[in-house]
Amino acid sequence: MVLKHTGPGQLEEPETASDPLANVDSEKDITYATEIELPIPREDETHRSLKSRQMSMIAIGGAIGTGLILSSGTSLARSGPGSIFLAYVIMGIVCSGVMTALGEMSTLFPTKKGFAGHASRCVDQAFGATTSLVYLCKYLILSPNQIVAFSLIIRFWNTTINGGVWATILILFVIAINLLGIKWIGEVEFWFSFVKIVALTGLILLCLIIDLGGVKSQPRIGFAYWKDGKAFKTYKVDGDLGRFLAFANALVLALFSYMGCEIVGVTIGEAKNPRKTVPGAIRKTFFRVAFFYVFSILIVGMAVDSTSPLLAAAVKAGTGAGAASSPFVVAIVAAKIKIVPAIANSALLVFAISAANSDQYIASRTLYGMARDGNAPKYFTRCTSRGVPWAAYTFTMPFMLLSYLVTNSSSLTIFNYFASAVTIFGGLTWICILSTHVAFMRAMKAQNMPRETLPYRSSLQPYLTYFSLFFTCVVCFFKGFDAFMPFDYKSFITNYVGIPVFVFGYAYFKFAHRTVSPTPAQVDLATGAREFDDVTDEEEIKFGSWRERIVHGVKNW
Repeated sequence: MVLKHTGPGQLEEPETASDPLANVDSEKDITYATEIELPIPREDETHRSLKSRQMSMIAIGGAIGTGLILSSGTSLARSGPGSIFLAYVIMGIVCSGVMTALGEMSTLFPTKKGFAGHASRCVDQAFGATTSLVYLCKYLILSPNQIVAFSLIIRFWNTTINGGVWATILILFVIAINLLGIKWIGEVEFWFSFVKIVALTGLILLCLIIDLGGVKSQPRIGFAYWKDGKAFKTYKVDGDLGRFLAFANALVLALFSYMGCEIVGVTIGEAKNPRKTVPGAIRKTFFRVAFFYVFSILIVGMAVDSTSPLLAAAVKAGTGAGAASSPFVVAIVAAKIKIVPAIANSALLVFAISAANSDQYIASRTLYGMARDGNAPKYFTRCTSRGVPWAAYTFTMPFMLLSYLVTNSSSLTIFNYFASAVTIFGGLTWICILSTHVAFMRAMKAQNMPRETLPYRSSLQPYLTYFSLFFTCVVCFFKGFDAFMPFDYKSFITNYVGIPVFVFGYAYFKFAHRTVSPTPAQVDLATGAREFDDVTDEEEIKFGSWRERIVHGVKNW
């Protein structure tokens, strides 16, 4: 039996029974029966080519960035180990809420429009467009920022070559990989993510060994750095208010570190079988995030003194010092272990390359999704034969040229102000995803759709979504509090610029497109819900059950 492709996303129903092997009597028939014509992607479509292993590694790789390695040092110096540990636990729970909310919607509607498509469906077309807009703004800024980080980190070995040279090399690499298609992107990111996991695991274990006294140069530390008021430090002012501000600052930096976990919602459109791969990727991401973030922050808070002059110097040096600005490396240097800082710097280069590559991928796919959803010119839906949205790339790639600001110190200062807006755009994206999930659950309740019918569901929902939405809003509200102590208009603008972008963007799409918000009973929970069912059925017919594959293999042998 062969299912014929009759149009975009459509399959002609078979004329015989549903069992493709029911009338097979010979080995020849088995071979013929298992051949099938899979849907041919249109010229304006990306390809579903991401494998399960790639989805899982990209999910955790997207969540592990330079923020955890570098920014955690600033948080430790300002807030103390107790505050940052509590902040990372809370934001880890929030991150899990975002992931499970995204998983429930994306497995039911595995659309190539991304999570903005869910927002358009469940809330409002204008809300979906604005979700894409803030997410696109985030990665248009973040992509060149990672290239700048790469140029600064490489100064660990060479300070004579102009940073623009290294920026050019990485830009050409990112362009080449992204134009090769999702198969190459998936494979490259798989190995980059693998290196990230190995490097971070090694740093965690080494810091644990240092803390437990496994290094001859210093005795066992244990929780000594949590005593004498060091666990919960004050920030800006003294007393309880200072400790609260320190904790609030730790929450903001933790949000920055966790951002990127939602990349799963972007890759769904190019996953081979999202109904199976996405739930697995989300579950793995949850446990890996719990280990790599929460446990690593606990260990580094035990191994590094938050009042240490070495840590203060590392924080002051910033990204320009490369791995030397990381609290993990501070612990290694304090223990007088050689060579490892250079190895850590090499790992950070991989972090920056991977981030620059994946950020450009996300930016182009976000713009592509906006075009498919009717919120950007249809021109941006054009793809190559490899499924690469080349038209969207022609818009997103030039933003990488902003990284050439690294060649001028005064321009780099301006760019750093510009890059500080990333966190608010990321926080607004989480708020949009969680708000969409609230609307999605209300629609299910209004239409008497039981949660048991979802392809993937979390036992912690809907409560986890409400908790995550509340805390994300609180963190975004307090994000720029230090801009008022004293008032700095530059810091205030960069910390909150995402809010007017969201408000004006929503107003524009609302009035320009005359969109109408559906009631919970009017939300369409049917169209697209089986968009991928036919393809899934094809794969099951193509490969058969495990018994059929064994029998077929034995006969061939």
